Amino acid sequence: MTNGVAESVAQQPDSAKRPFGMRDKIGYMFGDFGNDFTFILQMMFFMLFYTNVVGIQPGHVGLLFLVARLVDGFTDVGMGILVDRLPVKPGGDKFKRWIKYIAIPVAVASALMYMSFVADWESYTLKVVYMAATYFLWGSVTYTAINIPYGSMASVISADPDHRAQLSVFRSTGANLAMLVISSVLPLFVYTTNAEGVSVLDGPRMTIAASICAVLAVVCYALCYLNVEERIESKPQPKGEGAGIGKMLASITTNKALLTLILAALVLLLGNLFLSGMLGYTFLTYFGNGKLQSLAQMASLLPTFALILLAPWLGKRFGKAETGAVAMVIGGAILLSAYFLHLDQNQAIVWIVLYSLAQFTVAIFNFLVWAFITDVIDYQDVRTGQRDDATVYALYSWARKVGQALAGGLTGAALGWIGFSVEAAKAGQQQSEEVISGICMLVNVVPGVCFILVGVVLFFLSPLKKAAIAKNVEILAARRAGTSLADDPLK
Repeated sequence: MTNGVAESVAQQPDSAKRPFGMRDKIGYMFGDFGNDFTFILQMMFFMLFYTNVVGIQPGHVGLLFLVARLVDGFTDVGMGILVDRLPVKPGGDKFKRWIKYIAIPVAVASALMYMSFVADWESYTLKVVYMAATYFLWGSVTYTAINIPYGSMASVISADPDHRAQLSVFRSTGANLAMLVISSVLPLFVYTTNAEGVSVLDGPRMTIAASICAVLAVVCYALCYLNVEERIESKPQPKGEGAGIGKMLASITTNKALLTLILAALVLLLGNLFLSGMLGYTFLTYFGNGKLQSLAQMASLLPTFALILLAPWLGKRFGKAETGAVAMVIGGAILLSAYFLHLDQNQAIVWIVLYSLAQFTVAIFNFLVWAFITDVIDYQDVRTGQRDDATVYALYSWARKVGQALAGGLTGAALGWIGFSVEAAKAGQQQSEEVISGICMLVNVVPGVCFILVGVVLFFLSPLKKAAIAKNVEILAARRAGTSLADDPLK
């Protein structure tokens, strides 16, 4: 959020610290690895656990997502202001200290969300209260308290823009590693087959899996804390300055590049998180084998590691917005084709192949997204003479939270629309044919349309095509050199 870039770039790195190197990149990677041991677990299993194990109506889970994640979008900003303004002792770390103090609380809060004994409570209201309380404790309090400092820390690890770009790549790699572990290993353990031969989510096994993920999250946070150095000393912002809500809203109405990025992020997260939320229902209900989710996730994630090298090349060769637009349109078309091919319940492998191809296109966007943000910051600098790094970062995070909220609400509502029966799911019984066909439609059509819309937004609305980005870089270089080009951005 408020990451201190504006005040830190003007200062010199601490020469007493060891030079920036691979140790920092690996350490920073483990930070996102730790984050996603709780975040991806929630994204993939939270709703499924509370509908199929605890017996909560999907609409109630979706409403929780909608309310909590909208609240999260603003608590992020508050946390950023707190991080920026809380005094730092001489020689102390502005961001790392939060990782030290919050690592265990966020892990414990995550594990508490998956306690299977809640399913045995007779009171439905008490179940809902427990679900909401543990979710807010994890998402709105502890996860925010560790994620905002972690995400902001890259600005003080090094003052070199190339180093920061490398940190972004390693951060994305950490996220993909966490997704690979959780999505390919956990389904093999938490899904079982009951006496009637129906694939189900096992509550006690889910509790064990969540507890193991919590422990692994703490280990990853420790590796981040021990291997990353804060080299740029950041001075606290004076009271009354920084990324206030009014300033952020003003930026939305005037910065077309930022508005485009926010809109693209909203629609992408709506589609992709809806797809992730429906994935467990697809394999359990449509294909009748929850363990296939492991194969699907492994097939979709392993190829994305090639993007560590491929994504920067594509962005440089064709332009980042252009590359992202084409990739998202292709991904959307693949998912829509998966629906119109009318794959039956015995063609799971064919669907997995198409799903993997679509997820590869999403990964192209995700590996380039931090570079999008940098371009928006440059665009803001050219327009106003101020970089407003913290404001841009805060707004993008806010957009992600809203996208998550909409996706969570839509997932729960959509399951209700097609008639999904919580009672049948909890009893380990098959859903009706209408529900089965409805799930097939939802998992393909909704994200497919969203992905195409993302491509349209990037291609037709973004002012930051390849040539414009090159021009902005030229303008800023001239401005720093004090030449006339800096005085006329329209030249």
